[in-house]
Amino acid sequence: MADQKKLVSEITSMDEDFTQWYTDTVIKAGLISYSHIKGCMVIKPAGYAIWELIQKHLDARFKETGVQNAYLPMFIPESLLQKEKDHVEGFAPEVAWVTHGGLEELSERFCVRPTSETLFCDYYKDEIHSYKDLPQVLNQWCSVVRWEKETRPFLRSREFLWQEGHTAHATMEEAEARTQQMLNVYADFLENDMAIPVIKGQKTDKEKFAGAEATYTVEALMHDGRALQSATSHNFGDGFAKAFGIQYAGKDNKLHYVCQTSWGLTTRTIGAMIMVHGDNSGLVTPPKIAPIQVVVIPIQQKKEGILDAAYAMEAELKKSGIRVKTDDTDRSPGFKFAEHEMRGVPVRVEIGPKDLEAGKCVLVRRDTREKIECQISEVAVKAVELLDTVQNDMFARAKAHLEAHTFKAANKEEFADAFKETKGFVKAMWCGCRECEDKIKEEFNVTSRCIPFEQEHIADTCVYCGKPATKMVYWGRAY
Repeated sequence: MADQKKLVSEITSMDEDFTQWYTDTVIKAGLISYSHIKGCMVIKPAGYAIWELIQKHLDARFKETGVQNAYLPMFIPESLLQKEKDHVEGFAPEVAWVTHGGLEELSERFCVRPTSETLFCDYYKDEIHSYKDLPQVLNQWCSVVRWEKETRPFLRSREFLWQEGHTAHATMEEAEARTQQMLNVYADFLENDMAIPVIKGQKTDKEKFAGAEATYTVEALMHDGRALQSATSHNFGDGFAKAFGIQYAGKDNKLHYVCQTSWGLTTRTIGAMIMVHGDNSGLVTPPKIAPIQVVVIPIQQKKEGILDAAYAMEAELKKSGIRVKTDDTDRSPGFKFAEHEMRGVPVRVEIGPKDLEAGKCVLVRRDTREKIECQISEVAVKAVELLDTVQNDMFARAKAHLEAHTFKAANKEEFADAFKETKGFVKAMWCGCRECEDKIKEEFNVTSRCIPFEQEHIADTCVYCGKPATKMVYWGRAY
């Protein structure tokens, strides 16, 4: 037990310092290490394995909706970036520029892609000629660079991994349908695979993506009561098409501009997983995206038959489609328990001499630490059932936390009190005025998270100015 306590004590309590707890967890669980390149991180195998599973689950969902993967260059000529005024202004502070190729100064600067709208537009203008070429539904998995001033592992770094979908359609209605379809794909993935409940809605004009007609978002609530924008989907209308000259000949033999969308999810989702589910012992990983779902730990493994039994159980678990590993290192059982708890392995199986003699083993849940005894012969069946239970219970707990930390404010006084005394989302009415939104941010240090699709009537007037309200909005402090 001494090994176990020592390992856990290296992680700061989340109640003492949530920010330090997060950093300790990310480092001690072996997800990342810091790079000598300021603001960039090394994603270690344990962290990248989670990202691979996120890719696998999302990519399958994308392809079910007709998405194809492609890959475009990482460099964008400055002249190309300048074609859409609102877009370039939105990203200007975050752009990294390449000015030299080898020893020669370039005749035109290239930016390292912060996002690829302009590249896809440049591609589509040569690819699309007729209505028969539509729709174009492409996605790429890549990294992007945004020169952030303040960085934090997974949540905000100067280079990060993501996927970015870019589509072109014949009509605004088709583009809107795809925009909302992809938002629902993200919500389904986050809730069913990541066990993270989300609020779906539309961003205000102040918060929408640069160059978009409308931006839709899925917002999640972290354990400390802060919001995290977990994925976004944008309807561009024909704004980019007009800037880049993307036209097609319709069935009426007339030229029309295409309507476009863009949508993305990044490695910050791993940060969301950590902050929604983690505890003071480290990671708690949802089984569906856990690189190792079950770890088998032999007790007194030098005794005859123990390792053989552990390996046999590992083989049975693999046959059931479980990602499993036997920890046959020479470290103490207590150390192994603590390490695999810290790394968030959903279930561990313990097998020792007395267990073997009785034909039994013990399964331990990472999320609740509940111990369940079962027959060795039934370990695979029980593990499959238990992983499903853990996945569902993790979502239920996160959903309960979201509901318990979502509040209503009918007027400015209640709004002020809510952000003084509570941490979480506050639902309040808004007049739709940008000036009010700006003043709320300045006075209370909170932002509009989204205008939810599921509207409620809390009051007749705006929570800030008292004018007639038009929408109910989720407000909060965010990462």
